[in-house]
Amino acid sequence: MTLDDEVRAVSAAWDQALIGNDAPLVADFMTDDWVYVGPGGATPKADVIGWIASGRLIHHSMVVIGADRVVRAGDAVLVTARKASSGSWDGVAYTADEWITEVYVRTDAGWRCALSQKTGVSQ
Repeated sequence: MTLDDEVRAVSAAWDQALIGNDAPLVADFMTDDWVYVGPGGATPKADVIGWIASGRLIHHSMVVIGADRVVRAGDAVLVTARKASSGSWDGVAYTADEWITEVYVRTDAGWRCALSQKTGVSQ
């Protein structure tokens, strides 16, 4: 398995953990200082994991649309892909079509995501 394939596999497994809404498992895919960057700015790991643990944020599906792009940048690996997802936020259903970039770093525990950035797909 190539390094690119290793990181793709970790990214896919993380998506499955998100769909399973298992907060501790989701957290295992992130570095301690992981951050999500979206339209509202930066959100730390503790907030996202807390939302999943409480049921405030629930993921139902997450599908990669088309091909992803994997790029090595020094010791980090960047994965960019278009993903469609569904779930609920505070009990209100949502669907999303987004471009996501994830920055992975190798740790003693394996590849972990250090940053996730999402941008909505313009229609």
